[in-house]
Amino acid sequence: MWFEILGDVTNVETIAAGRSIRELNRLTKIYGKGRWRKLKGMALVKLPSSEIIGAELHWYEAHGLGRKEIKIKKFLERKL
Repeated sequence: MWFEILGDVTNVETIAAGRSIRELNRLTKIYGKGRWRKLKGMALVKLPSSEIIGAELHWYEAHGLGRKEIKIKKFLERKL
C-alpha cells in the first residue's frame, strides 16, 4: 500500500458478498477460496507526504484470509 492506516477502520459496511462481487473469480484464483465480501469503511490515513487525512476505504475480505487490496475511494477531510 502506498498509504498507512492509522487506528481502526470505523463505519464498516458490506457492499457486496459472494456471487455479487464482480472480481470473485480473480480473487479466488489469486488468494484462494473463501466467503468473499467487498467492504467499505472510514479511517485516518497517512500519505507519503506525511499528511494525515480522513478517507473512505474499500477492500475485499474473506474469513481466514484477511483484508486484501485496500484502496482509498475518496478523501473526506483535511486533518493535519
